[in-house]
Amino acid sequence: MTTSLPSNVQEILDWSWSFFEPYTQELQAHSLTAGNVEQWLVDWSRLASTIHEMQQRLEVARSCDTTDETAERRYNNFLDNVYPYAQASAQRLKEKLLASALEPPGLKIPLLKMRTEATLFRDANLPLLSEERKLVAAYDKIIGAQTVTWEGQELTLSQLRPIYQEPDRAVRERAWRLAAERQLADRDEINALWVKFLYLRSRMAKNAGYANYRDFRWQQLLRFDYTPKACVWFQDAIAEVVVPAARRIYKKRRQTLGVSTLRPWDLNVDPFNRPPLRPFKDVSILIDKARGIFQRVDPQLGAYFHTMYSEDLLDLDNRKGKAPGGFCTAFYVAKRPFIFMNAVGLQDDVITLLHEGGHAFHIFECSHLPYLQQMDVPLEFAEVASMSMELLAGPYLTLDNGGFYTDADIARARQEHLEEIILFWPYMAVVDAFQHWVYEHLEETKEPAKCDACWAGLWQRFMPGVDWNGLEHEMMTGWHRRLHIFTDPFYYVEYGVAQLGALQVWYNALANQTQAVNTYRKALSLGGTITLPELYTTAGGNFILARPNSKVLKQAVNLVETSLQEIEHGS
Repeated sequence: MTTSLPSNVQEILDWSWSFFEPYTQELQAHSLTAGNVEQWLVDWSRLASTIHEMQQRLEVARSCDTTDETAERRYNNFLDNVYPYAQASAQRLKEKLLASALEPPGLKIPLLKMRTEATLFRDANLPLLSEERKLVAAYDKIIGAQTVTWEGQELTLSQLRPIYQEPDRAVRERAWRLAAERQLADRDEINALWVKFLYLRSRMAKNAGYANYRDFRWQQLLRFDYTPKACVWFQDAIAEVVVPAARRIYKKRRQTLGVSTLRPWDLNVDPFNRPPLRPFKDVSILIDKARGIFQRVDPQLGAYFHTMYSEDLLDLDNRKGKAPGGFCTAFYVAKRPFIFMNAVGLQDDVITLLHEGGHAFHIFECSHLPYLQQMDVPLEFAEVASMSMELLAGPYLTLDNGGFYTDADIARARQEHLEEIILFWPYMAVVDAFQHWVYEHLEETKEPAKCDACWAGLWQRFMPGVDWNGLEHEMMTGWHRRLHIFTDPFYYVEYGVAQLGALQVWYNALANQTQAVNTYRKALSLGGTITLPELYTTAGGNFILARPNSKVLKQAVNLVETSLQEIEHGS
């Protein structure tokens, strides 16, 4: 480009499209040749990275404080005055590159994605995409405002989570019911928002020429290596292979607790009535110990995390008004990740930071790639990066290694983590199957009561072992509390297949930790330059949905159950 973009994106957060338009016009005016296409791609990447980072910084600001009216105004300004024009400009530049028939090195897979995106693009969808992001912000605002009064103190629902680990069952039940009552208070508002989401998404699919949103979204998510039928197969395989293992975990918990039935408020407490694990009291301790753990997994990974700490790229504590959940995003111009979460001092928070740390390391590892388009990693593999880190860090969580736990507590922490892996798959199947049903039966799903009924039926199929008698409304509205359903439709099966990939990485690490970490980092460094099955192979695993085979799932469940038995017997 004849003029350069600002190096500090924070300086341009209030820019409108008129500031970016000259750069896009310059790119559009270039005649592409084999001699200049690589520099043209570098220039385009810098423009796209700037706009992407602008969006991410605005989303981070909004998420960190959903009550901040200035942050909300700036974010909405971006959605109205930059986002749709940026999408339209990107479409024209994709078409220009595709029309040139040039294929620079390392762009085979990115070009495949561009062709798909170019086919999907419709000008009529640009304002709808902006409106969808506003609905996401509205959902976050509803959830972020949910608080209760507990023993005279206002707490967020996340801040109630430690109470679910209290040995006194009556206290746990009271806290659980208080949270559920608060969540149900927003039922009508969330249902109304849901109908708006469905209307918007069905219009986008219709505009692009698709009979239903699922088929449109499949292409939008660039799912080239598996089909909806493969997901249905995975759901069935989970019902056959994993649900019995989950039943065994629930049965053992019920027997150890000495209760006649297992209730929702019995799922987080230690079954032996030992004091809850409290790995840290302050996020500064969480950060400090995580730095040491990542350093022991691999010195370079430790250096990456130190950079994030020193450059204030972490917002980890829970507080009122903060958006729910946790995520890691990328600031591509700065070549830095940012981690957002809601820590309240639990073992789950440790796992979440390890998880998001894996995403952050992925961003660092592929930042050497010259084109932004090469850093578009399939979500199914992006989650391997995060879930593998949860397991690769396992050997370093003890106090002797600078971690959080005594030898006795590490056994509990490991057991909790491994049990959660088994228990997660059936829940994932509920979420994935629910979304398939939703977008195959769009007229029915515009009636939230039918969504409640669908969720309840799937819950009964995949989640046996817990007694929800008398809690039917709380159970059937569980889809309200799965933010992906609202904010990132169909983004959930990725966690299920990635968990399998992560267990394969872990299996390799049990034989040779150093070699497994090196292989893992090599796969991360490739970004999105090779196919999804090839990324899994490079990391030392197999992508199950490319060639469905329940043997891989059975082996993974056996590995986890064998490891749980070893922990129980102290080996």
